[in-house]
Formats: sequence, C-alpha cells, structure tokens
Amino acid sequence: MLRLSVSELSTFDWTFEEDVLHYHGQGFDAIGIWLPKLRSFGVDKGMEMLQEYDLGISSLQWIGGFTGTEGRSYRDALYEGFDTIQLAADIGVETVVVVTGGRGGHTIRHSERIVKRALADLAEAAQAVGVQLALEPFHVGCANQFSIVNTIPHCLDLISDVDNPHLGIVFDCYHLAQDPCIISGLERIVPFVRLVQLGDAKHAPLGEQNRCLLGHGRIPLARLITSFQQYGYRGYYEIEVAGRDVEHLQYEQILGQARNVASLW
Repeated sequence: MLRLSVSELSTFDWTFEEDVLHYHGQGFDAIGIWLPKLRSFGVDKGMEMLQEYDLGISSLQWIGGFTGTEGRSYRDALYEGFDTIQLAADIGVETVVVVTGGRGGHTIRHSERIVKRALADLAEAAQAVGVQLALEPFHVGCANQFSIVNTIPHCLDLISDVDNPHLGIVFDCYHLAQDPCIISGLERIVPFVRLVQLGDAKHAPLGEQNRCLLGHGRIPLARLITSFQQYGYRGYYEIEVAGRDVEHLQYEQILGQARNVASLW
C-alpha cells in the first residue's frame, strides 16, 4: 500500500483544522504541513489534533529563499531555517522541504555559492537533530522567483558538494517528469529521494504552476510510482494539486478525485 499524503498547498484557503478533518475523512495517511497554517492554528494544538485523527506528517514546507528573491536577507532566511529544523525535530517531522530562491540580481556562480553555503550549514543542523532536508528542483518554466535548481543533475551536484546524508531530493512529478524519459534514470535517483510529490499537468509550466487533476494530464504517474516502488522507495507520496485548471472545483472534489485515482495505483 502506498503511503498517501496531501500537501496543504492543495487546499490553500482552508485552515489547518479543516485540512486535518478533510484529509482524515478522505482516508489519507498524512499531511504535508504548510508552516504558516500550523503556526496560525497553534503548534501544540495542531500536534494534538494530528494525534487525535491519527495523521502522519509527510513534510514541513518550506525553508530557503537564500538569494533574496523572497524579500528576506540571507541571514534571516538561514536563521529561519535553523528554527524550522528545530521545530521539525520537536514535533517529529522527518522531512523539511528546501527551496533555494531564484537567481535574482546575482550571477549564476554567485547565487550557487550562496546556496551551497546555506545548504551545508542547514544540513549540519539537520543532522544534529535527526531531520532530513529535501531540496526541491523547479521546472525552468516557473522557477524564476523560486529556485536556481531546475534539473536533477544540478540537484545531485549540489548534494554531492555538500556531502551530508541529511540532504536529499524532493521528486515533484510536476516539475521533474514533464519528460517521460526521466523514468529510465530513476534507479540512480531513488537513494537520494526523501519525498515524492504527485502532481499532473496538461502542458509544461509557462510562468506559473498550473496543476490539473491527477490522471488528467501528461505525467505518467502510474509508471513513475511503479518504478519508485520497484527501486525501493518507501516514503510518502504527497499529492499537490493547485492551479487555474482546478480553481473552479471545490476542494472536496479535488481530494476525492485524487484519492480515487491513487487507489488504482
């Protein structure tokens, strides 16, 4: 059986409490926590609610923005990352998602130096408290503000340079599997994957992410999941569905459809 979760970004306008109630009601195993929602609800109260409804936590999202494109200084982004890693350890979250920030006004070489330095420091902090960091590459079509990492080879190069076992990859199918040929290279990637996010698309992103209902797009999700399972991945599959193609739908419809499709895999 797949360990299925839902990212709170899929139900952005619901509260943390609504997310927990509906994800549990739909039969999901876990929740991908969007940190502002949890803080707004209250961390202690949120953890009590997750225990009450027997929901695991697939990820805590996110730390990063080291290059300044999110409007924070490098120092602020780094220290917020340290605080979030400690919070993850305190509440029992295994995986914290990392998004580097876009290139901004930096040269490519300088932005990469900034990111490597931050990843090395944060990975060391994560190792000290037993938390895994998962670096998320973004498709180049929607990465400008969010990430300098657009490909798996680039991501693996950064991980190799940092050389800490507590730094791995988020494999978001929406960003990384627009080209179905990616399946042929999964075997060497899986040992580095800390989280798989399930997203589908009718076309590659152009400026903004636009995820469609699972199974309605071009991403070969069933084949990807089969390959991940075959190569030994046993972590969470976290569903993320958001964008123009689904904004007319009720969140209950999105969750129900995702659960029904996932039950076939």
